[in-house]
Amino acid sequence: MDYILLFFIGIIATTIGTLAGGGGLISLPAMLVLGMPVHSAIAANKVSNTISSFSSFIHLYREKKVTFKESFWIMPVSLSGGVSGGIIASKISSEDMYIVAIGLLVFAFLVSVIKKGDLSGDQPLKVSGKSVLGLYAIGIYDGLFGPGQGTLMLYLFGYLNIAYIRAVGYVRLATFSSCLGAAVTYISTGAVIWPLTIALMLGSVTGAQIGVRIASKLKPQYVKPILRLMTVALVIQIFLEKVL
Repeated sequence: MDYILLFFIGIIATTIGTLAGGGGLISLPAMLVLGMPVHSAIAANKVSNTISSFSSFIHLYREKKVTFKESFWIMPVSLSGGVSGGIIASKISSEDMYIVAIGLLVFAFLVSVIKKGDLSGDQPLKVSGKSVLGLYAIGIYDGLFGPGQGTLMLYLFGYLNIAYIRAVGYVRLATFSSCLGAAVTYISTGAVIWPLTIALMLGSVTGAQIGVRIASKLKPQYVKPILRLMTVALVIQIFLEKVL
């Protein structure tokens, strides 16, 4: 029964995560409720996200929605940001990490309200100070804490006037990059419970394919309300974790 539940949890979490980020809001608490040890639950998330995010990027690449030429540099920037975040995490208290997480998400929410635009831009993704610094900073945040990484990236690509469907593809590529190192680490430490992880991964790959197909048909004016809803949900979850 746990395998079936994890499969459907993977579908739901990754479909939502592909569209607006925040899939971990669903998958991680659900796995903990099912009794998985916390490190094994995180490991399952990282392994499944690595595979599912790459599968969704490849789908969009084959559909010619994104190009590797435009986005190859995302991988080293996100990976180096994640490594930097992991190093910084060892020197920052959990209390400060919660404050950073809430502060970033609230800031992103406010910017989305103040700034016009709805991810309907048509600008190419270029290597610039803003794009590199933004992706590197979010990579650090992912290495430090994690929840809301995909949502923050969608806000960044919206700020850079990238069209939504391309932004989804590039977020998935960045997620693959940041999760790959973590997945390898968890595998090497033996934290992965493979039967449960594979069940979640199969659901996540299915959810990723559903998500990119919905994203390709989603009208840009509906994106920001979904992003804002996920942002509020993330802030509430992080706040409750800090309080409880």
